[in-house]
Amino acid sequence: MDPNTHNLPAKPMDEVLADMQAYQRELEAQNEALRFSRIAAEGAFERFESLFSNVPLALMVIDEFGMVAQSNAMATQLFRPRESDPALNFLMLLISPKDEPRVRAALDQARITGRIEVNEVTFHRGSAGMMTGDLQIARIEYSADKLLHFICAVTDQTSRIAERHELQQNAQALNERNKALFMSEAHLAAIINSSLDAIVCVDAQQRITVFNPAAARLFQCTADKALNTPLSRFLPALQTKVAGVGPGEQLSLGEVVGQTASGMALPLEINVSCQRHSLGLVTTLFARDLTSRKIMESQLLESHKMQAVGTMAGGIAHDFNNILSAILGNVALAKEDLQDNDLAAVSLDEIERAGRRARNLVRQILTFSRNDEPIRSPLKLMDVVRDAVRLLRVTLPPGISLKVEGGHSMPMVMADAIQVEQALVNLCTNAIHATLPTNGTITILVDSLQLDARQAETLNLPPQRYAVLSVQDAGKGMDEVTLGRIFEPFFTTKDVGQGTGLGLAVVHGVMRSHQGTVDVQSAPGQGSIFSLYFPAISQQTLDGISPEPARAKARKATRLRGHVMYVDDDKALVFLIQRALGRRGLKVSTFSNPQLAMAALREHPMEYDLLVTDYNMPGISGVEVLREASMIRPDLPLALASGYVTPEIEAEALQAGARALIHKPNDVDELCDTVADLLGTTQEPEQTQEQAQELAQEPPQEPAQEPHQAAPSAAAPAPLTALPLGENASLL
Repeated sequence: MDPNTHNLPAKPMDEVLADMQAYQRELEAQNEALRFSRIAAEGAFERFESLFSNVPLALMVIDEFGMVAQSNAMATQLFRPRESDPALNFLMLLISPKDEPRVRAALDQARITGRIEVNEVTFHRGSAGMMTGDLQIARIEYSADKLLHFICAVTDQTSRIAERHELQQNAQALNERNKALFMSEAHLAAIINSSLDAIVCVDAQQRITVFNPAAARLFQCTADKALNTPLSRFLPALQTKVAGVGPGEQLSLGEVVGQTASGMALPLEINVSCQRHSLGLVTTLFARDLTSRKIMESQLLESHKMQAVGTMAGGIAHDFNNILSAILGNVALAKEDLQDNDLAAVSLDEIERAGRRARNLVRQILTFSRNDEPIRSPLKLMDVVRDAVRLLRVTLPPGISLKVEGGHSMPMVMADAIQVEQALVNLCTNAIHATLPTNGTITILVDSLQLDARQAETLNLPPQRYAVLSVQDAGKGMDEVTLGRIFEPFFTTKDVGQGTGLGLAVVHGVMRSHQGTVDVQSAPGQGSIFSLYFPAISQQTLDGISPEPARAKARKATRLRGHVMYVDDDKALVFLIQRALGRRGLKVSTFSNPQLAMAALREHPMEYDLLVTDYNMPGISGVEVLREASMIRPDLPLALASGYVTPEIEAEALQAGARALIHKPNDVDELCDTVADLLGTTQEPEQTQEQAQELAQEPPQEPAQEPHQAAPSAAAPAPLTALPLGENASLL
């Protein structure tokens, strides 16, 4: 007893009794609640037992070690059909060894998750054998002890396992078909999206449902803006034709004119296919852009046209070169006949200059038609400008004038004069067309410029000194789009029939072959300036270049020995050759009929020391003449002359035995040089008057035997390999 309690005042008796009565009532209430709880628990347990015993499932309650704590009648009937069968003591004794790891793993998982199901477990049924069933495990709170407990429900699936397997196989097959369908759709989408042709699908109302990226590029409209819009927006001419295509039909509609989203016309090739789908009819259109094909067809047509021009140029060159050869040859002979200080020399020089000019023009045509490599040599651009201006002034339209500026202290350049002149003429011709129909002046400016690093980078050239040839006009000018295409072959802004579109392409090719460039400055209404940049050559480089051979008029006439057969159907040229070679001491037999020439050679094969034949003659070619001559006399030196020598002709001539090609028209002295080289004889200078007098005082000598009288056993001249020929002849 607390020693201080005796100090507390004592409660009255009636209060003590009241407290005891209240405590008694509280105990009675708790006892009543416990009674009701017991009754409820007993009722719940009875209901659980009734449910556990009567549920049509095999149920077992096991602890965490797998010991069976309780089982219902269905479990006993299922796993112990006879009294002699083992008692239901452990769950694992009922599981087949192959499924025991799965069941143990399921129990461990049920500790964590609370429930789990294991399908198709093989169970031992004692004397009834084996069965296959599903095992469901659920964790429960069991108050009998502190161990974890699980309720296990077993469902016999023996009769349904085949059906389940079939369902699983069907589900797997369906899943695989779905995957295949998905892959097929993805593959189809990839094909559609990566197709180079435009693919457009429309529904029965001809509204667009598919619009691939190629269609977006072709029609210049994004897919989101094209979907659900009518097909007539892009293909207005196909409404009736598309509507007439039935299910399963495939039609080729050929060339159709479509349009972009902005209304620009498009040449297209259309194929149509119609299929019936679950959503109705779907029509697919495959559109291929024909713009590039049209351009290529046009370029091919132009190429064939240029090929025809080249072929025609060859024919023209043959006849024209014969005429030029006769003109230049007779001029050379006439100049030889002149006395000193003859006034006719000036006229003959002008005729010769005009003839050479005509010869260069023919070479320019042939160079363009054969696409020959440029033959570059040191030249001054001002010399080319003078020749080009002389040609252009003759063809200038009324109201158009030419003006040349600059040209002082210009550096030399390594260039092909013919190609540079061709480029300049092309630029001036374009400037004239750009200026018409108004009056104006075309300015040709020749200047030099030292490019610094920034300027050189802009022009994509090395920084150095350049000779610049510019052509300026005050014509219509060009916009940015046109400037981006002016150097494309066959691109032209001129009306049909007024241009081929090759002029500036040729200019660009010429400058590229000369390691230069073309700079263009133009704007609409402000005219254009085309500047050609040629790399200048230094004096040191110029000093290292071998000087050109002396011109024909500076050579001394020389005398030759031998008998030459010359075959050509042009009588004027035959007459010229006979006179020119005869003046050099040669005996010349000329034939305008190849058959007669071969008959003469066959009759006297050792009479001749050289045969020169034209290539293009009526009824027979010069190559055939060479072949026949080689059969008659294999050691006879042969040469072929033509104004249009292609690589094929050159190869045929070489195979036929030709040792040299003579390109018409040629100078008389150049022809004599080639003949001398082929004869293998030494050219003797013509005797002066003093030399003739000295020889007249000497005693007479035996006359030299003519080459054509040589004995048949004379050795044939050795094949020539590297002899200095004129610019119009080449040894094979």
